[in-house]
Amino acid sequence: MWKPTNQPNTPETKTPGTEKPTTPASTSTPTTSAYVAAEPSPASAPRNALMTTTEQATIGKSLVIKGEVTGSEALYIDGRVEGSINLPGNRVTVGRNGVVTANINAREVAVIGKVKGNMTASDRVDIRNEGSLTGDVIAARISIEDGAYFKGGIDIQRPNQKTNGTADRTGKIDPAAATAETSATAAHA
Repeated sequence: MWKPTNQPNTPETKTPGTEKPTTPASTSTPTTSAYVAAEPSPASAPRNALMTTTEQATIGKSLVIKGEVTGSEALYIDGRVEGSINLPGNRVTVGRNGVVTANINAREVAVIGKVKGNMTASDRVDIRNEGSLTGDVIAARISIEDGAYFKGGIDIQRPNQKTNGTADRTGKIDPAAATAETSATAAHA
């Protein structure tokens, strides 16, 4: 009775001789097998839930990245990143163990660890109670919880307002200025 996979095979071979006793046994067996089939269903439900949510890359505790991080998915940082992070349409989360020394450009930024650098967010910046941010913030919305550390400037952008292209505020160079500098550099070469 505890092994439903063996019992349906046995009643199927004895079905012609004892139909009435096997009918209740097969009725209880599908209930058990339905229960067994229900167990994988919850396992597949979270899989479907993960597919519907956006994909998220993770930089683990022991990882150190030096350079430019770009991509088209959300990023969770629990390790160390030095350089620049450019994920304009996505969320960047600096986890509790995360240490970031970089300028960050994303749709949304959540700081739970430590960040040193300027941030540009098209939507919002959240600095949680354990978080630390040293740098300027340009965002449509900002949230700083009690206990969080913040040192820098805040520039709240309206949704239809474009970000100022100055290098000291955003850490970026205006594309037109970059083209002019590249042309000037190429002329000297």
